[in-house]
Amino acid sequence: MSDTASDILRKLAIVFSGLEQRLESTPLLRKLSRGKFELADYQAFLIGLRQQVKNGALWMSRAASNISEPHLELRSMVMRHAVTEHRDYRLLEADYVATGGSLETIQGAQMNIGSEALSAWMFHEASLPNPFGLLGAMWIIEGLGSVKAREWGLAVKQSLSLPPESVRFLLYHGENDATHLDEFHKMLGLVLPDDRVARRIVRTAEVTARLYAMQIEEMTI
Repeated sequence: MSDTASDILRKLAIVFSGLEQRLESTPLLRKLSRGKFELADYQAFLIGLRQQVKNGALWMSRAASNISEPHLELRSMVMRHAVTEHRDYRLLEADYVATGGSLETIQGAQMNIGSEALSAWMFHEASLPNPFGLLGAMWIIEGLGSVKAREWGLAVKQSLSLPPESVRFLLYHGENDATHLDEFHKMLGLVLPDDRVARRIVRTAEVTARLYAMQIEEMTI
């Protein structure tokens, strides 16, 4: 691993740690950690996440289309990643229905302010030429899936005594996003060393982390 990559990973770890602390103070996740989580809270959580999950494959596809020919290997990796995730939102919807909610409700729900801002940011970045900074966003989003999703899923399941089919989305991502982070390291190696790209990756991670936290902050009942 190059010195540039090591430095980026160190900075990204700091950003991620700050995000974890911010998330712990959000109303919904604070209730979860204190054992006061209710079914309506979990349903609000799933509704709040749905559009971001659905948009994930879309902004990755757009990003891939803006990666130039000299970086075809990276383009292929991003496209494959988009394919593996483009139906994940359906699993999330199924979890919502398994809790007693209706498909019409979750599909028709309006994005909260944080989700709107996060979506706009991701599509903006994906539309840039060679949007390598999005590796920072992937670090944040896949990192949450790897580090926090299973933790959240198990806590929800225990707190609400839900059947396994109600928390499949969170548990699935807790098991699979670690593999996606391995892919991240390979992608990182394809764009480094480049100081400008390195700075953009870290900055994109910082903005994505703040907007992701805002998305969770706005999830209320």
